[in-house]
Amino acid sequence: MVEEKVLPERTRTPASGGSFGPVRLQSVQGDAALERLTTGIAEVDRVLGGGLVPGALILLGGDPGIGKSTLMLQVAALMSQDGPVLYATAEESAQQTRLRAERLGAGSGDLYLLDGTDLATYEEALQSRPWRACVVDSLQTVADPELESAPGSVSQVREVASRLMRVAKSAAIPIFLIGHVNKEGAIAGPRVVEHLVDVVLMFEGDRQHLFRMLRGVKNRFGATNELGLFQMAHEGLVAVEDPSRALLAERPRGAPGSAVAAVLEGSRPMLVEVQALVSRAVGMPRRVVTGIDSAQAALVLAVLERHGGQRLHDKDVYIKVTGGVEVEDPAIDLACAMAIVSSRTGIPIPDDWVLAGELGLTGEVRRAPRMAERLREAAQLGVGRALVPYSGDAPLAVVPVWRIGDAIRALGPGRERGVEEPADDDTS
Repeated sequence: MVEEKVLPERTRTPASGGSFGPVRLQSVQGDAALERLTTGIAEVDRVLGGGLVPGALILLGGDPGIGKSTLMLQVAALMSQDGPVLYATAEESAQQTRLRAERLGAGSGDLYLLDGTDLATYEEALQSRPWRACVVDSLQTVADPELESAPGSVSQVREVASRLMRVAKSAAIPIFLIGHVNKEGAIAGPRVVEHLVDVVLMFEGDRQHLFRMLRGVKNRFGATNELGLFQMAHEGLVAVEDPSRALLAERPRGAPGSAVAAVLEGSRPMLVEVQALVSRAVGMPRRVVTGIDSAQAALVLAVLERHGGQRLHDKDVYIKVTGGVEVEDPAIDLACAMAIVSSRTGIPIPDDWVLAGELGLTGEVRRAPRMAERLREAAQLGVGRALVPYSGDAPLAVVPVWRIGDAIRALGPGRERGVEEPADDDTS
């Protein structure tokens, strides 16, 4: 005699908008059934690709204290003006969240709070009414009591994300998951979570600076690498509508080592200031880089040494993108190179110049994509001349530079007093 356990029959239910079998592509409902929801903050909508898609699962990561909870509470409060929104907090009590909401002026809408760490409670609350959106703060603190592992472990994070995804799809509720970041700068937890969700956003910036950046890393419903800029204020995070003007507001005039670069972040062209400082090295030369990749800076220095006639192997070189902004666009190469040359020679780059171009290993300056849009953005801020590898129509004067030597010669000969003269074999 062998005992066999008879399991109860489970009713098969298709996911929201799905079916039990294959369907013809033309019969699937189009965008009209998935009308995007606005978050109330234009910069967030931009990064999301135009707004929230019902049933989307969005993972928001960032360093501790950078402002993730503040941003999500502001989004929840604005969205609650048009319908009920659930803010589930597992790290703070409801009283603490209310105090923060009052400080941000975010307590006037149809906003509901749910505190606790039990995943089953979250599922019941999400199915209790047609929520406009939900925020879970945070993914690492919610747990399923039936699992023996601790909250934040690999099994718990995977289980929480999977079950919340099923609820989001079946009830067509967009859910924000706030995630922690580890020492390496990646979202803590298994990589399967990033593959599971529809959108991955990173909230970046230096807590010592005013500016914060919301960057799209993955987006199934829009373009990736979009960028939204925010400024930290007493009343919370304020969207920066004109990033170029804000980032160049404190740029010094007539100072050697300062250059303006026209970069492209996602679909947004903007101007940033690149500063460089070259000084005599005492001992081993130092290379300190902030705002761009260190390997990219090393490439710029090597090209200047080999093809630009700049002796830098015995110099300390410091490179910084001001405002705490992280730039991934390779078109910032030319501005970095000219800022270094300007600092080394003591010749200031004219205040009305803008630069954009990627440096090749043979000393050529390569054209950046969508150059016309970059130049239009520069012209709106009163820039008069652009040093770029470009020969088309432009709203400002263009000085074509196709090699790094062209750009160095455009800066002009001569040096300010008190600046170290180069050796005979070190010409610019």
